[in-house]
Amino acid sequence: MRRSWMSAAVVASGWAAIAPMPARAGDTPASRWLGSAGVVSDYLFRGLSQTDRRPAVQAGVEFDHAGGGYVGGWGSNVSWLADASTSTAPISSSVELDLYAGWRGDVGGGWSWDAGLYRYQYPGSYPRGFTRPHTTEGYAALAWKSVSLKYSYAFTDLFGYAGSRHSGYVDLSWSREFAPGWLLNAHVGHQHVANVPGTSYSDWKLGVTRNFGSGWSLALGYCDTDARRAAYTNARGHYLGGATAVLSVARSF
Repeated sequence: MRRSWMSAAVVASGWAAIAPMPARAGDTPASRWLGSAGVVSDYLFRGLSQTDRRPAVQAGVEFDHAGGGYVGGWGSNVSWLADASTSTAPISSSVELDLYAGWRGDVGGGWSWDAGLYRYQYPGSYPRGFTRPHTTEGYAALAWKSVSLKYSYAFTDLFGYAGSRHSGYVDLSWSREFAPGWLLNAHVGHQHVANVPGTSYSDWKLGVTRNFGSGWSLALGYCDTDARRAAYTNARGHYLGGATAVLSVARSF
């Protein structure tokens, strides 16, 4: 679950992503393909583990048009659906496949914007009467230099919560290169889950990324949430919103 996932540096586990490198003065923007693949020690989305604290393999590709439009896809293994499977209500889904499209641009003075649609898909089989987790969100973001504010709005039920249409997530992120090849990044967000009491929560993160040559990067981050244990403890008795450190290695191309 991730948006705008491509950048000069890949930041671990669904937090931040690859954005096109800014053109130098006098350059003519060119359409191009971008991609990334990596492994994370725990796939976190909005602070919650999607793999029950186990590793995930992730990859994606994006086409950026010279005019500012883009389209892409991204995938990862997940376990949060299959972990809820029972003999009487079996769930077989173990993969997340996402599609997204949008438009981004610069407005001068260090300001930029980004807006689009994002579709989360979870292929698999589900028991009769189960609210499907597939989710469609629209998003809009405004950034100034290294600070960005983004809002995502759910046009459908949110990740399997029945009646949760019109949920929203606000994301405030910051990153800064403090030494050549080293990036410090921070994030705070709030997930509002409409019409489902006790499920809204906030999450935050502080991390560091080391960029190497040939598109390789290594990232380490500390994440935590205030999500209620009663709402976000899985069938195995594991709380998915607790404080954790996440390590990732990735390569962009």
